[in-house]
Amino acid sequence: MFFLLSKTLGVLLLPTNFLIVVGLVGMTLLATRFFSLGRKLLMASVLLLAFCGFSPLGIWLLYPLEQRFPPWDAAQGAPDGIVVLGGAIDADLSAGRGTAVFDTFAGRLIAAAALARRYPKARLLYSGGNADPGAVDAPREADFAPAVFESLGISRDRILVERRSRNTFENAEFSKALAAPKDGEHWLLVTSAFHMPRSVGIFRKVGFSVEPCPVDWQLAGASDLTRSTVIAVDGLQRTDLATREWIGLLAYWLTGKTSTLFPGPMPE
Repeated sequence: MFFLLSKTLGVLLLPTNFLIVVGLVGMTLLATRFFSLGRKLLMASVLLLAFCGFSPLGIWLLYPLEQRFPPWDAAQGAPDGIVVLGGAIDADLSAGRGTAVFDTFAGRLIAAAALARRYPKARLLYSGGNADPGAVDAPREADFAPAVFESLGISRDRILVERRSRNTFENAEFSKALAAPKDGEHWLLVTSAFHMPRSVGIFRKVGFSVEPCPVDWQLAGASDLTRSTVIAVDGLQRTDLATREWIGLLAYWLTGKTSTLFPGPMPE
């Protein structure tokens, strides 16, 4: 139920989708006796879409997420394993083309490969299934990851693949079961910086101790906070991305999948 709600209600609540729906409702009401309400909804929809697209709103929402965890400090010592969360490969396009087709967050995969080359004794676990609610026999991200890692110089015998997960909670659960981390082992968690707070909170909740290694930043830093956007689709994309993550943090906390609303570097 949680998974289905996240892929339906969660998607509907994204600002772009929600405001378009509001605008469509407003247009429909223009032809009824609720003309005045329809006009107000339509105007609100257009104005708020413009605000989300051209203002720094998406940047303001992303910034605290990306700043929550510092870059991983190599002084902590060589890791025994590296978990990289999916989102780097489009499984359906990859199946259609017969080769890995990279998605929005390919930086996760590249950073993980670089770490694996730097620490040749560390195991590398790629966790990524297919988030399509209707996926049964659908291709999975993890089906294509080993070939990509091998092409980047990582030996196949070091690579573990977790292909059942559909969301971050399942990433954590299934990765722990597959990695079977021993006491005293050090495992890195590689995912996009904006996604790290929720990911770390979930991994802590399932009892998989990991060292956060944020990558794939969307912002340069505080200097971006006053930057507006001239291409509306870029601003809308950032606003949707950040809003989805904040909704995820709230939903996972309310359902007990994390112990705190906004997990940070210090364990709860």
